[in-house]
Amino acid sequence: MTSTAAPPTEADRAPEAPTAPEAPTAPESAAAPSGARPGDRHARRFGLPVAICLVMGNIIGGGIFLLPASVAPFGTVSLVAFGVLTAGAIALALVFGRLAERHPQTGGPYVYVRAAFGDFAGFLAAYSYWITTWVSNAALAVAAVGYLGVLFPAVGAHRWSMCLAALAVQWLPALANLAGTRYVGAVQLVATVLKLAPLLLVAVGGLFFFDPANLGPFQATGQSPVGAVSASAAILLFSYLGVESAAVSAGEVRDPARNVGRATILGTAGAAVVYLLGTLSVFGLVAHEKLVSSQAPFSDAVDAMFGGTWGGTAVACAAVISMVGALNGWTLLSAQTPYAAARDGLFPKVFETKRRGVPVVGVLVTAVLASALTVYNYTAGSVGVFEVLVLVTTFTATVPYLLSTAAQLYFLASGQGERVRRGRLVRDAVLAALAFAFSMWLVAGSGYAAVYQGVLFLFAGVLLYALMAARKQRSAARSAG
Repeated sequence: MTSTAAPPTEADRAPEAPTAPEAPTAPESAAAPSGARPGDRHARRFGLPVAICLVMGNIIGGGIFLLPASVAPFGTVSLVAFGVLTAGAIALALVFGRLAERHPQTGGPYVYVRAAFGDFAGFLAAYSYWITTWVSNAALAVAAVGYLGVLFPAVGAHRWSMCLAALAVQWLPALANLAGTRYVGAVQLVATVLKLAPLLLVAVGGLFFFDPANLGPFQATGQSPVGAVSASAAILLFSYLGVESAAVSAGEVRDPARNVGRATILGTAGAAVVYLLGTLSVFGLVAHEKLVSSQAPFSDAVDAMFGGTWGGTAVACAAVISMVGALNGWTLLSAQTPYAAARDGLFPKVFETKRRGVPVVGVLVTAVLASALTVYNYTAGSVGVFEVLVLVTTFTATVPYLLSTAAQLYFLASGQGERVRRGRLVRDAVLAALAFAFSMWLVAGSGYAAVYQGVLFLFAGVLLYALMAARKQRSAARSAG
């Protein structure tokens, strides 16, 4: 972007060094997240299994339960689109793993982008990611109410009962976060196991009941193969949002330089297996003509496997657990990026407040904003600002990806020896280029309206950046004086 200020000197162009991880202050703090008091039994760093669950739990939200029906109208060619997207997501995960090795601090994309391009680009990454998290939390809670209504019909009897249920679904994970990282990890682990059980039942068990006659045509539309892949990919593009989850929470992961990359890759690969096998199994269990109009494809698949009509209840339980688990993880991430930016003076300082290893102000602000958006949704009806904001997040979610992959390309091209292992230069460059292309595809898949509105939403944050940058400059001037 251009600026009216005087041209920067060479020293001004160089990004500030990223904040170093906090050193433990006592032996007990080696197992506690950064910012936690030594010996705090409510704060605990995530091990590799919990970090993997954080990634898988945030990628696999509630959308998977409708995905097979959403892409069925295109035919089984949609599985090819899934394969292409999986390759892109794995490339992105590998890039995040490489970046986390060199910058193992809380904040993930914000840290990488700021180290490469300076404060303003880092702020845009943090601000856009923060928008995504709290708007997505509201959308997840609203979607969860639909599944709760299957289990408890009284929930769906009135819009205010639906609103209260959505608020409860939001605040329960928020309370788990406020209780400390120890409980966040426990909830994430349990929720991921509970929701994967029924999904794997269909994904793996369904292969034993697979009937090729149910698959339908390879191409169910009159489009060319490339056109059909692109059209189905537009629906599937956002299935892998969340690959950055471990990187954003790197400061809460034990041995982040090693475990964040592993968790990112293993979690993304695990989610990919569930997605691909689950979709394939549903295609082979439910007749194509029925699947294209199905409102609950996994329920229909369970009923086809075992008979009866109890599949709807089982899948509704799994969906609610899945969304609560995703909310638990996304609530933590919603506070981590503002926390990292606040430490660098780019977000209000209050976001830097940590208790029990959790940025409590960030959690509370996110929960309040998501709650306000939820209440608006049920008072203003089903059209309006809520839908616009949800559409905007499809763009804002991809901004940190695009900037992070660009940062990796910058590190590689600039030959920064401390950030690039020269023996991996070619491999890392290819991965970064693929991840950048995947991120651009995500942006393009958002649609013109989402990109237009998303850019306006991002630019609205420039005012906040101007105020924070001015405050940071005044503080630096006072310190120098």
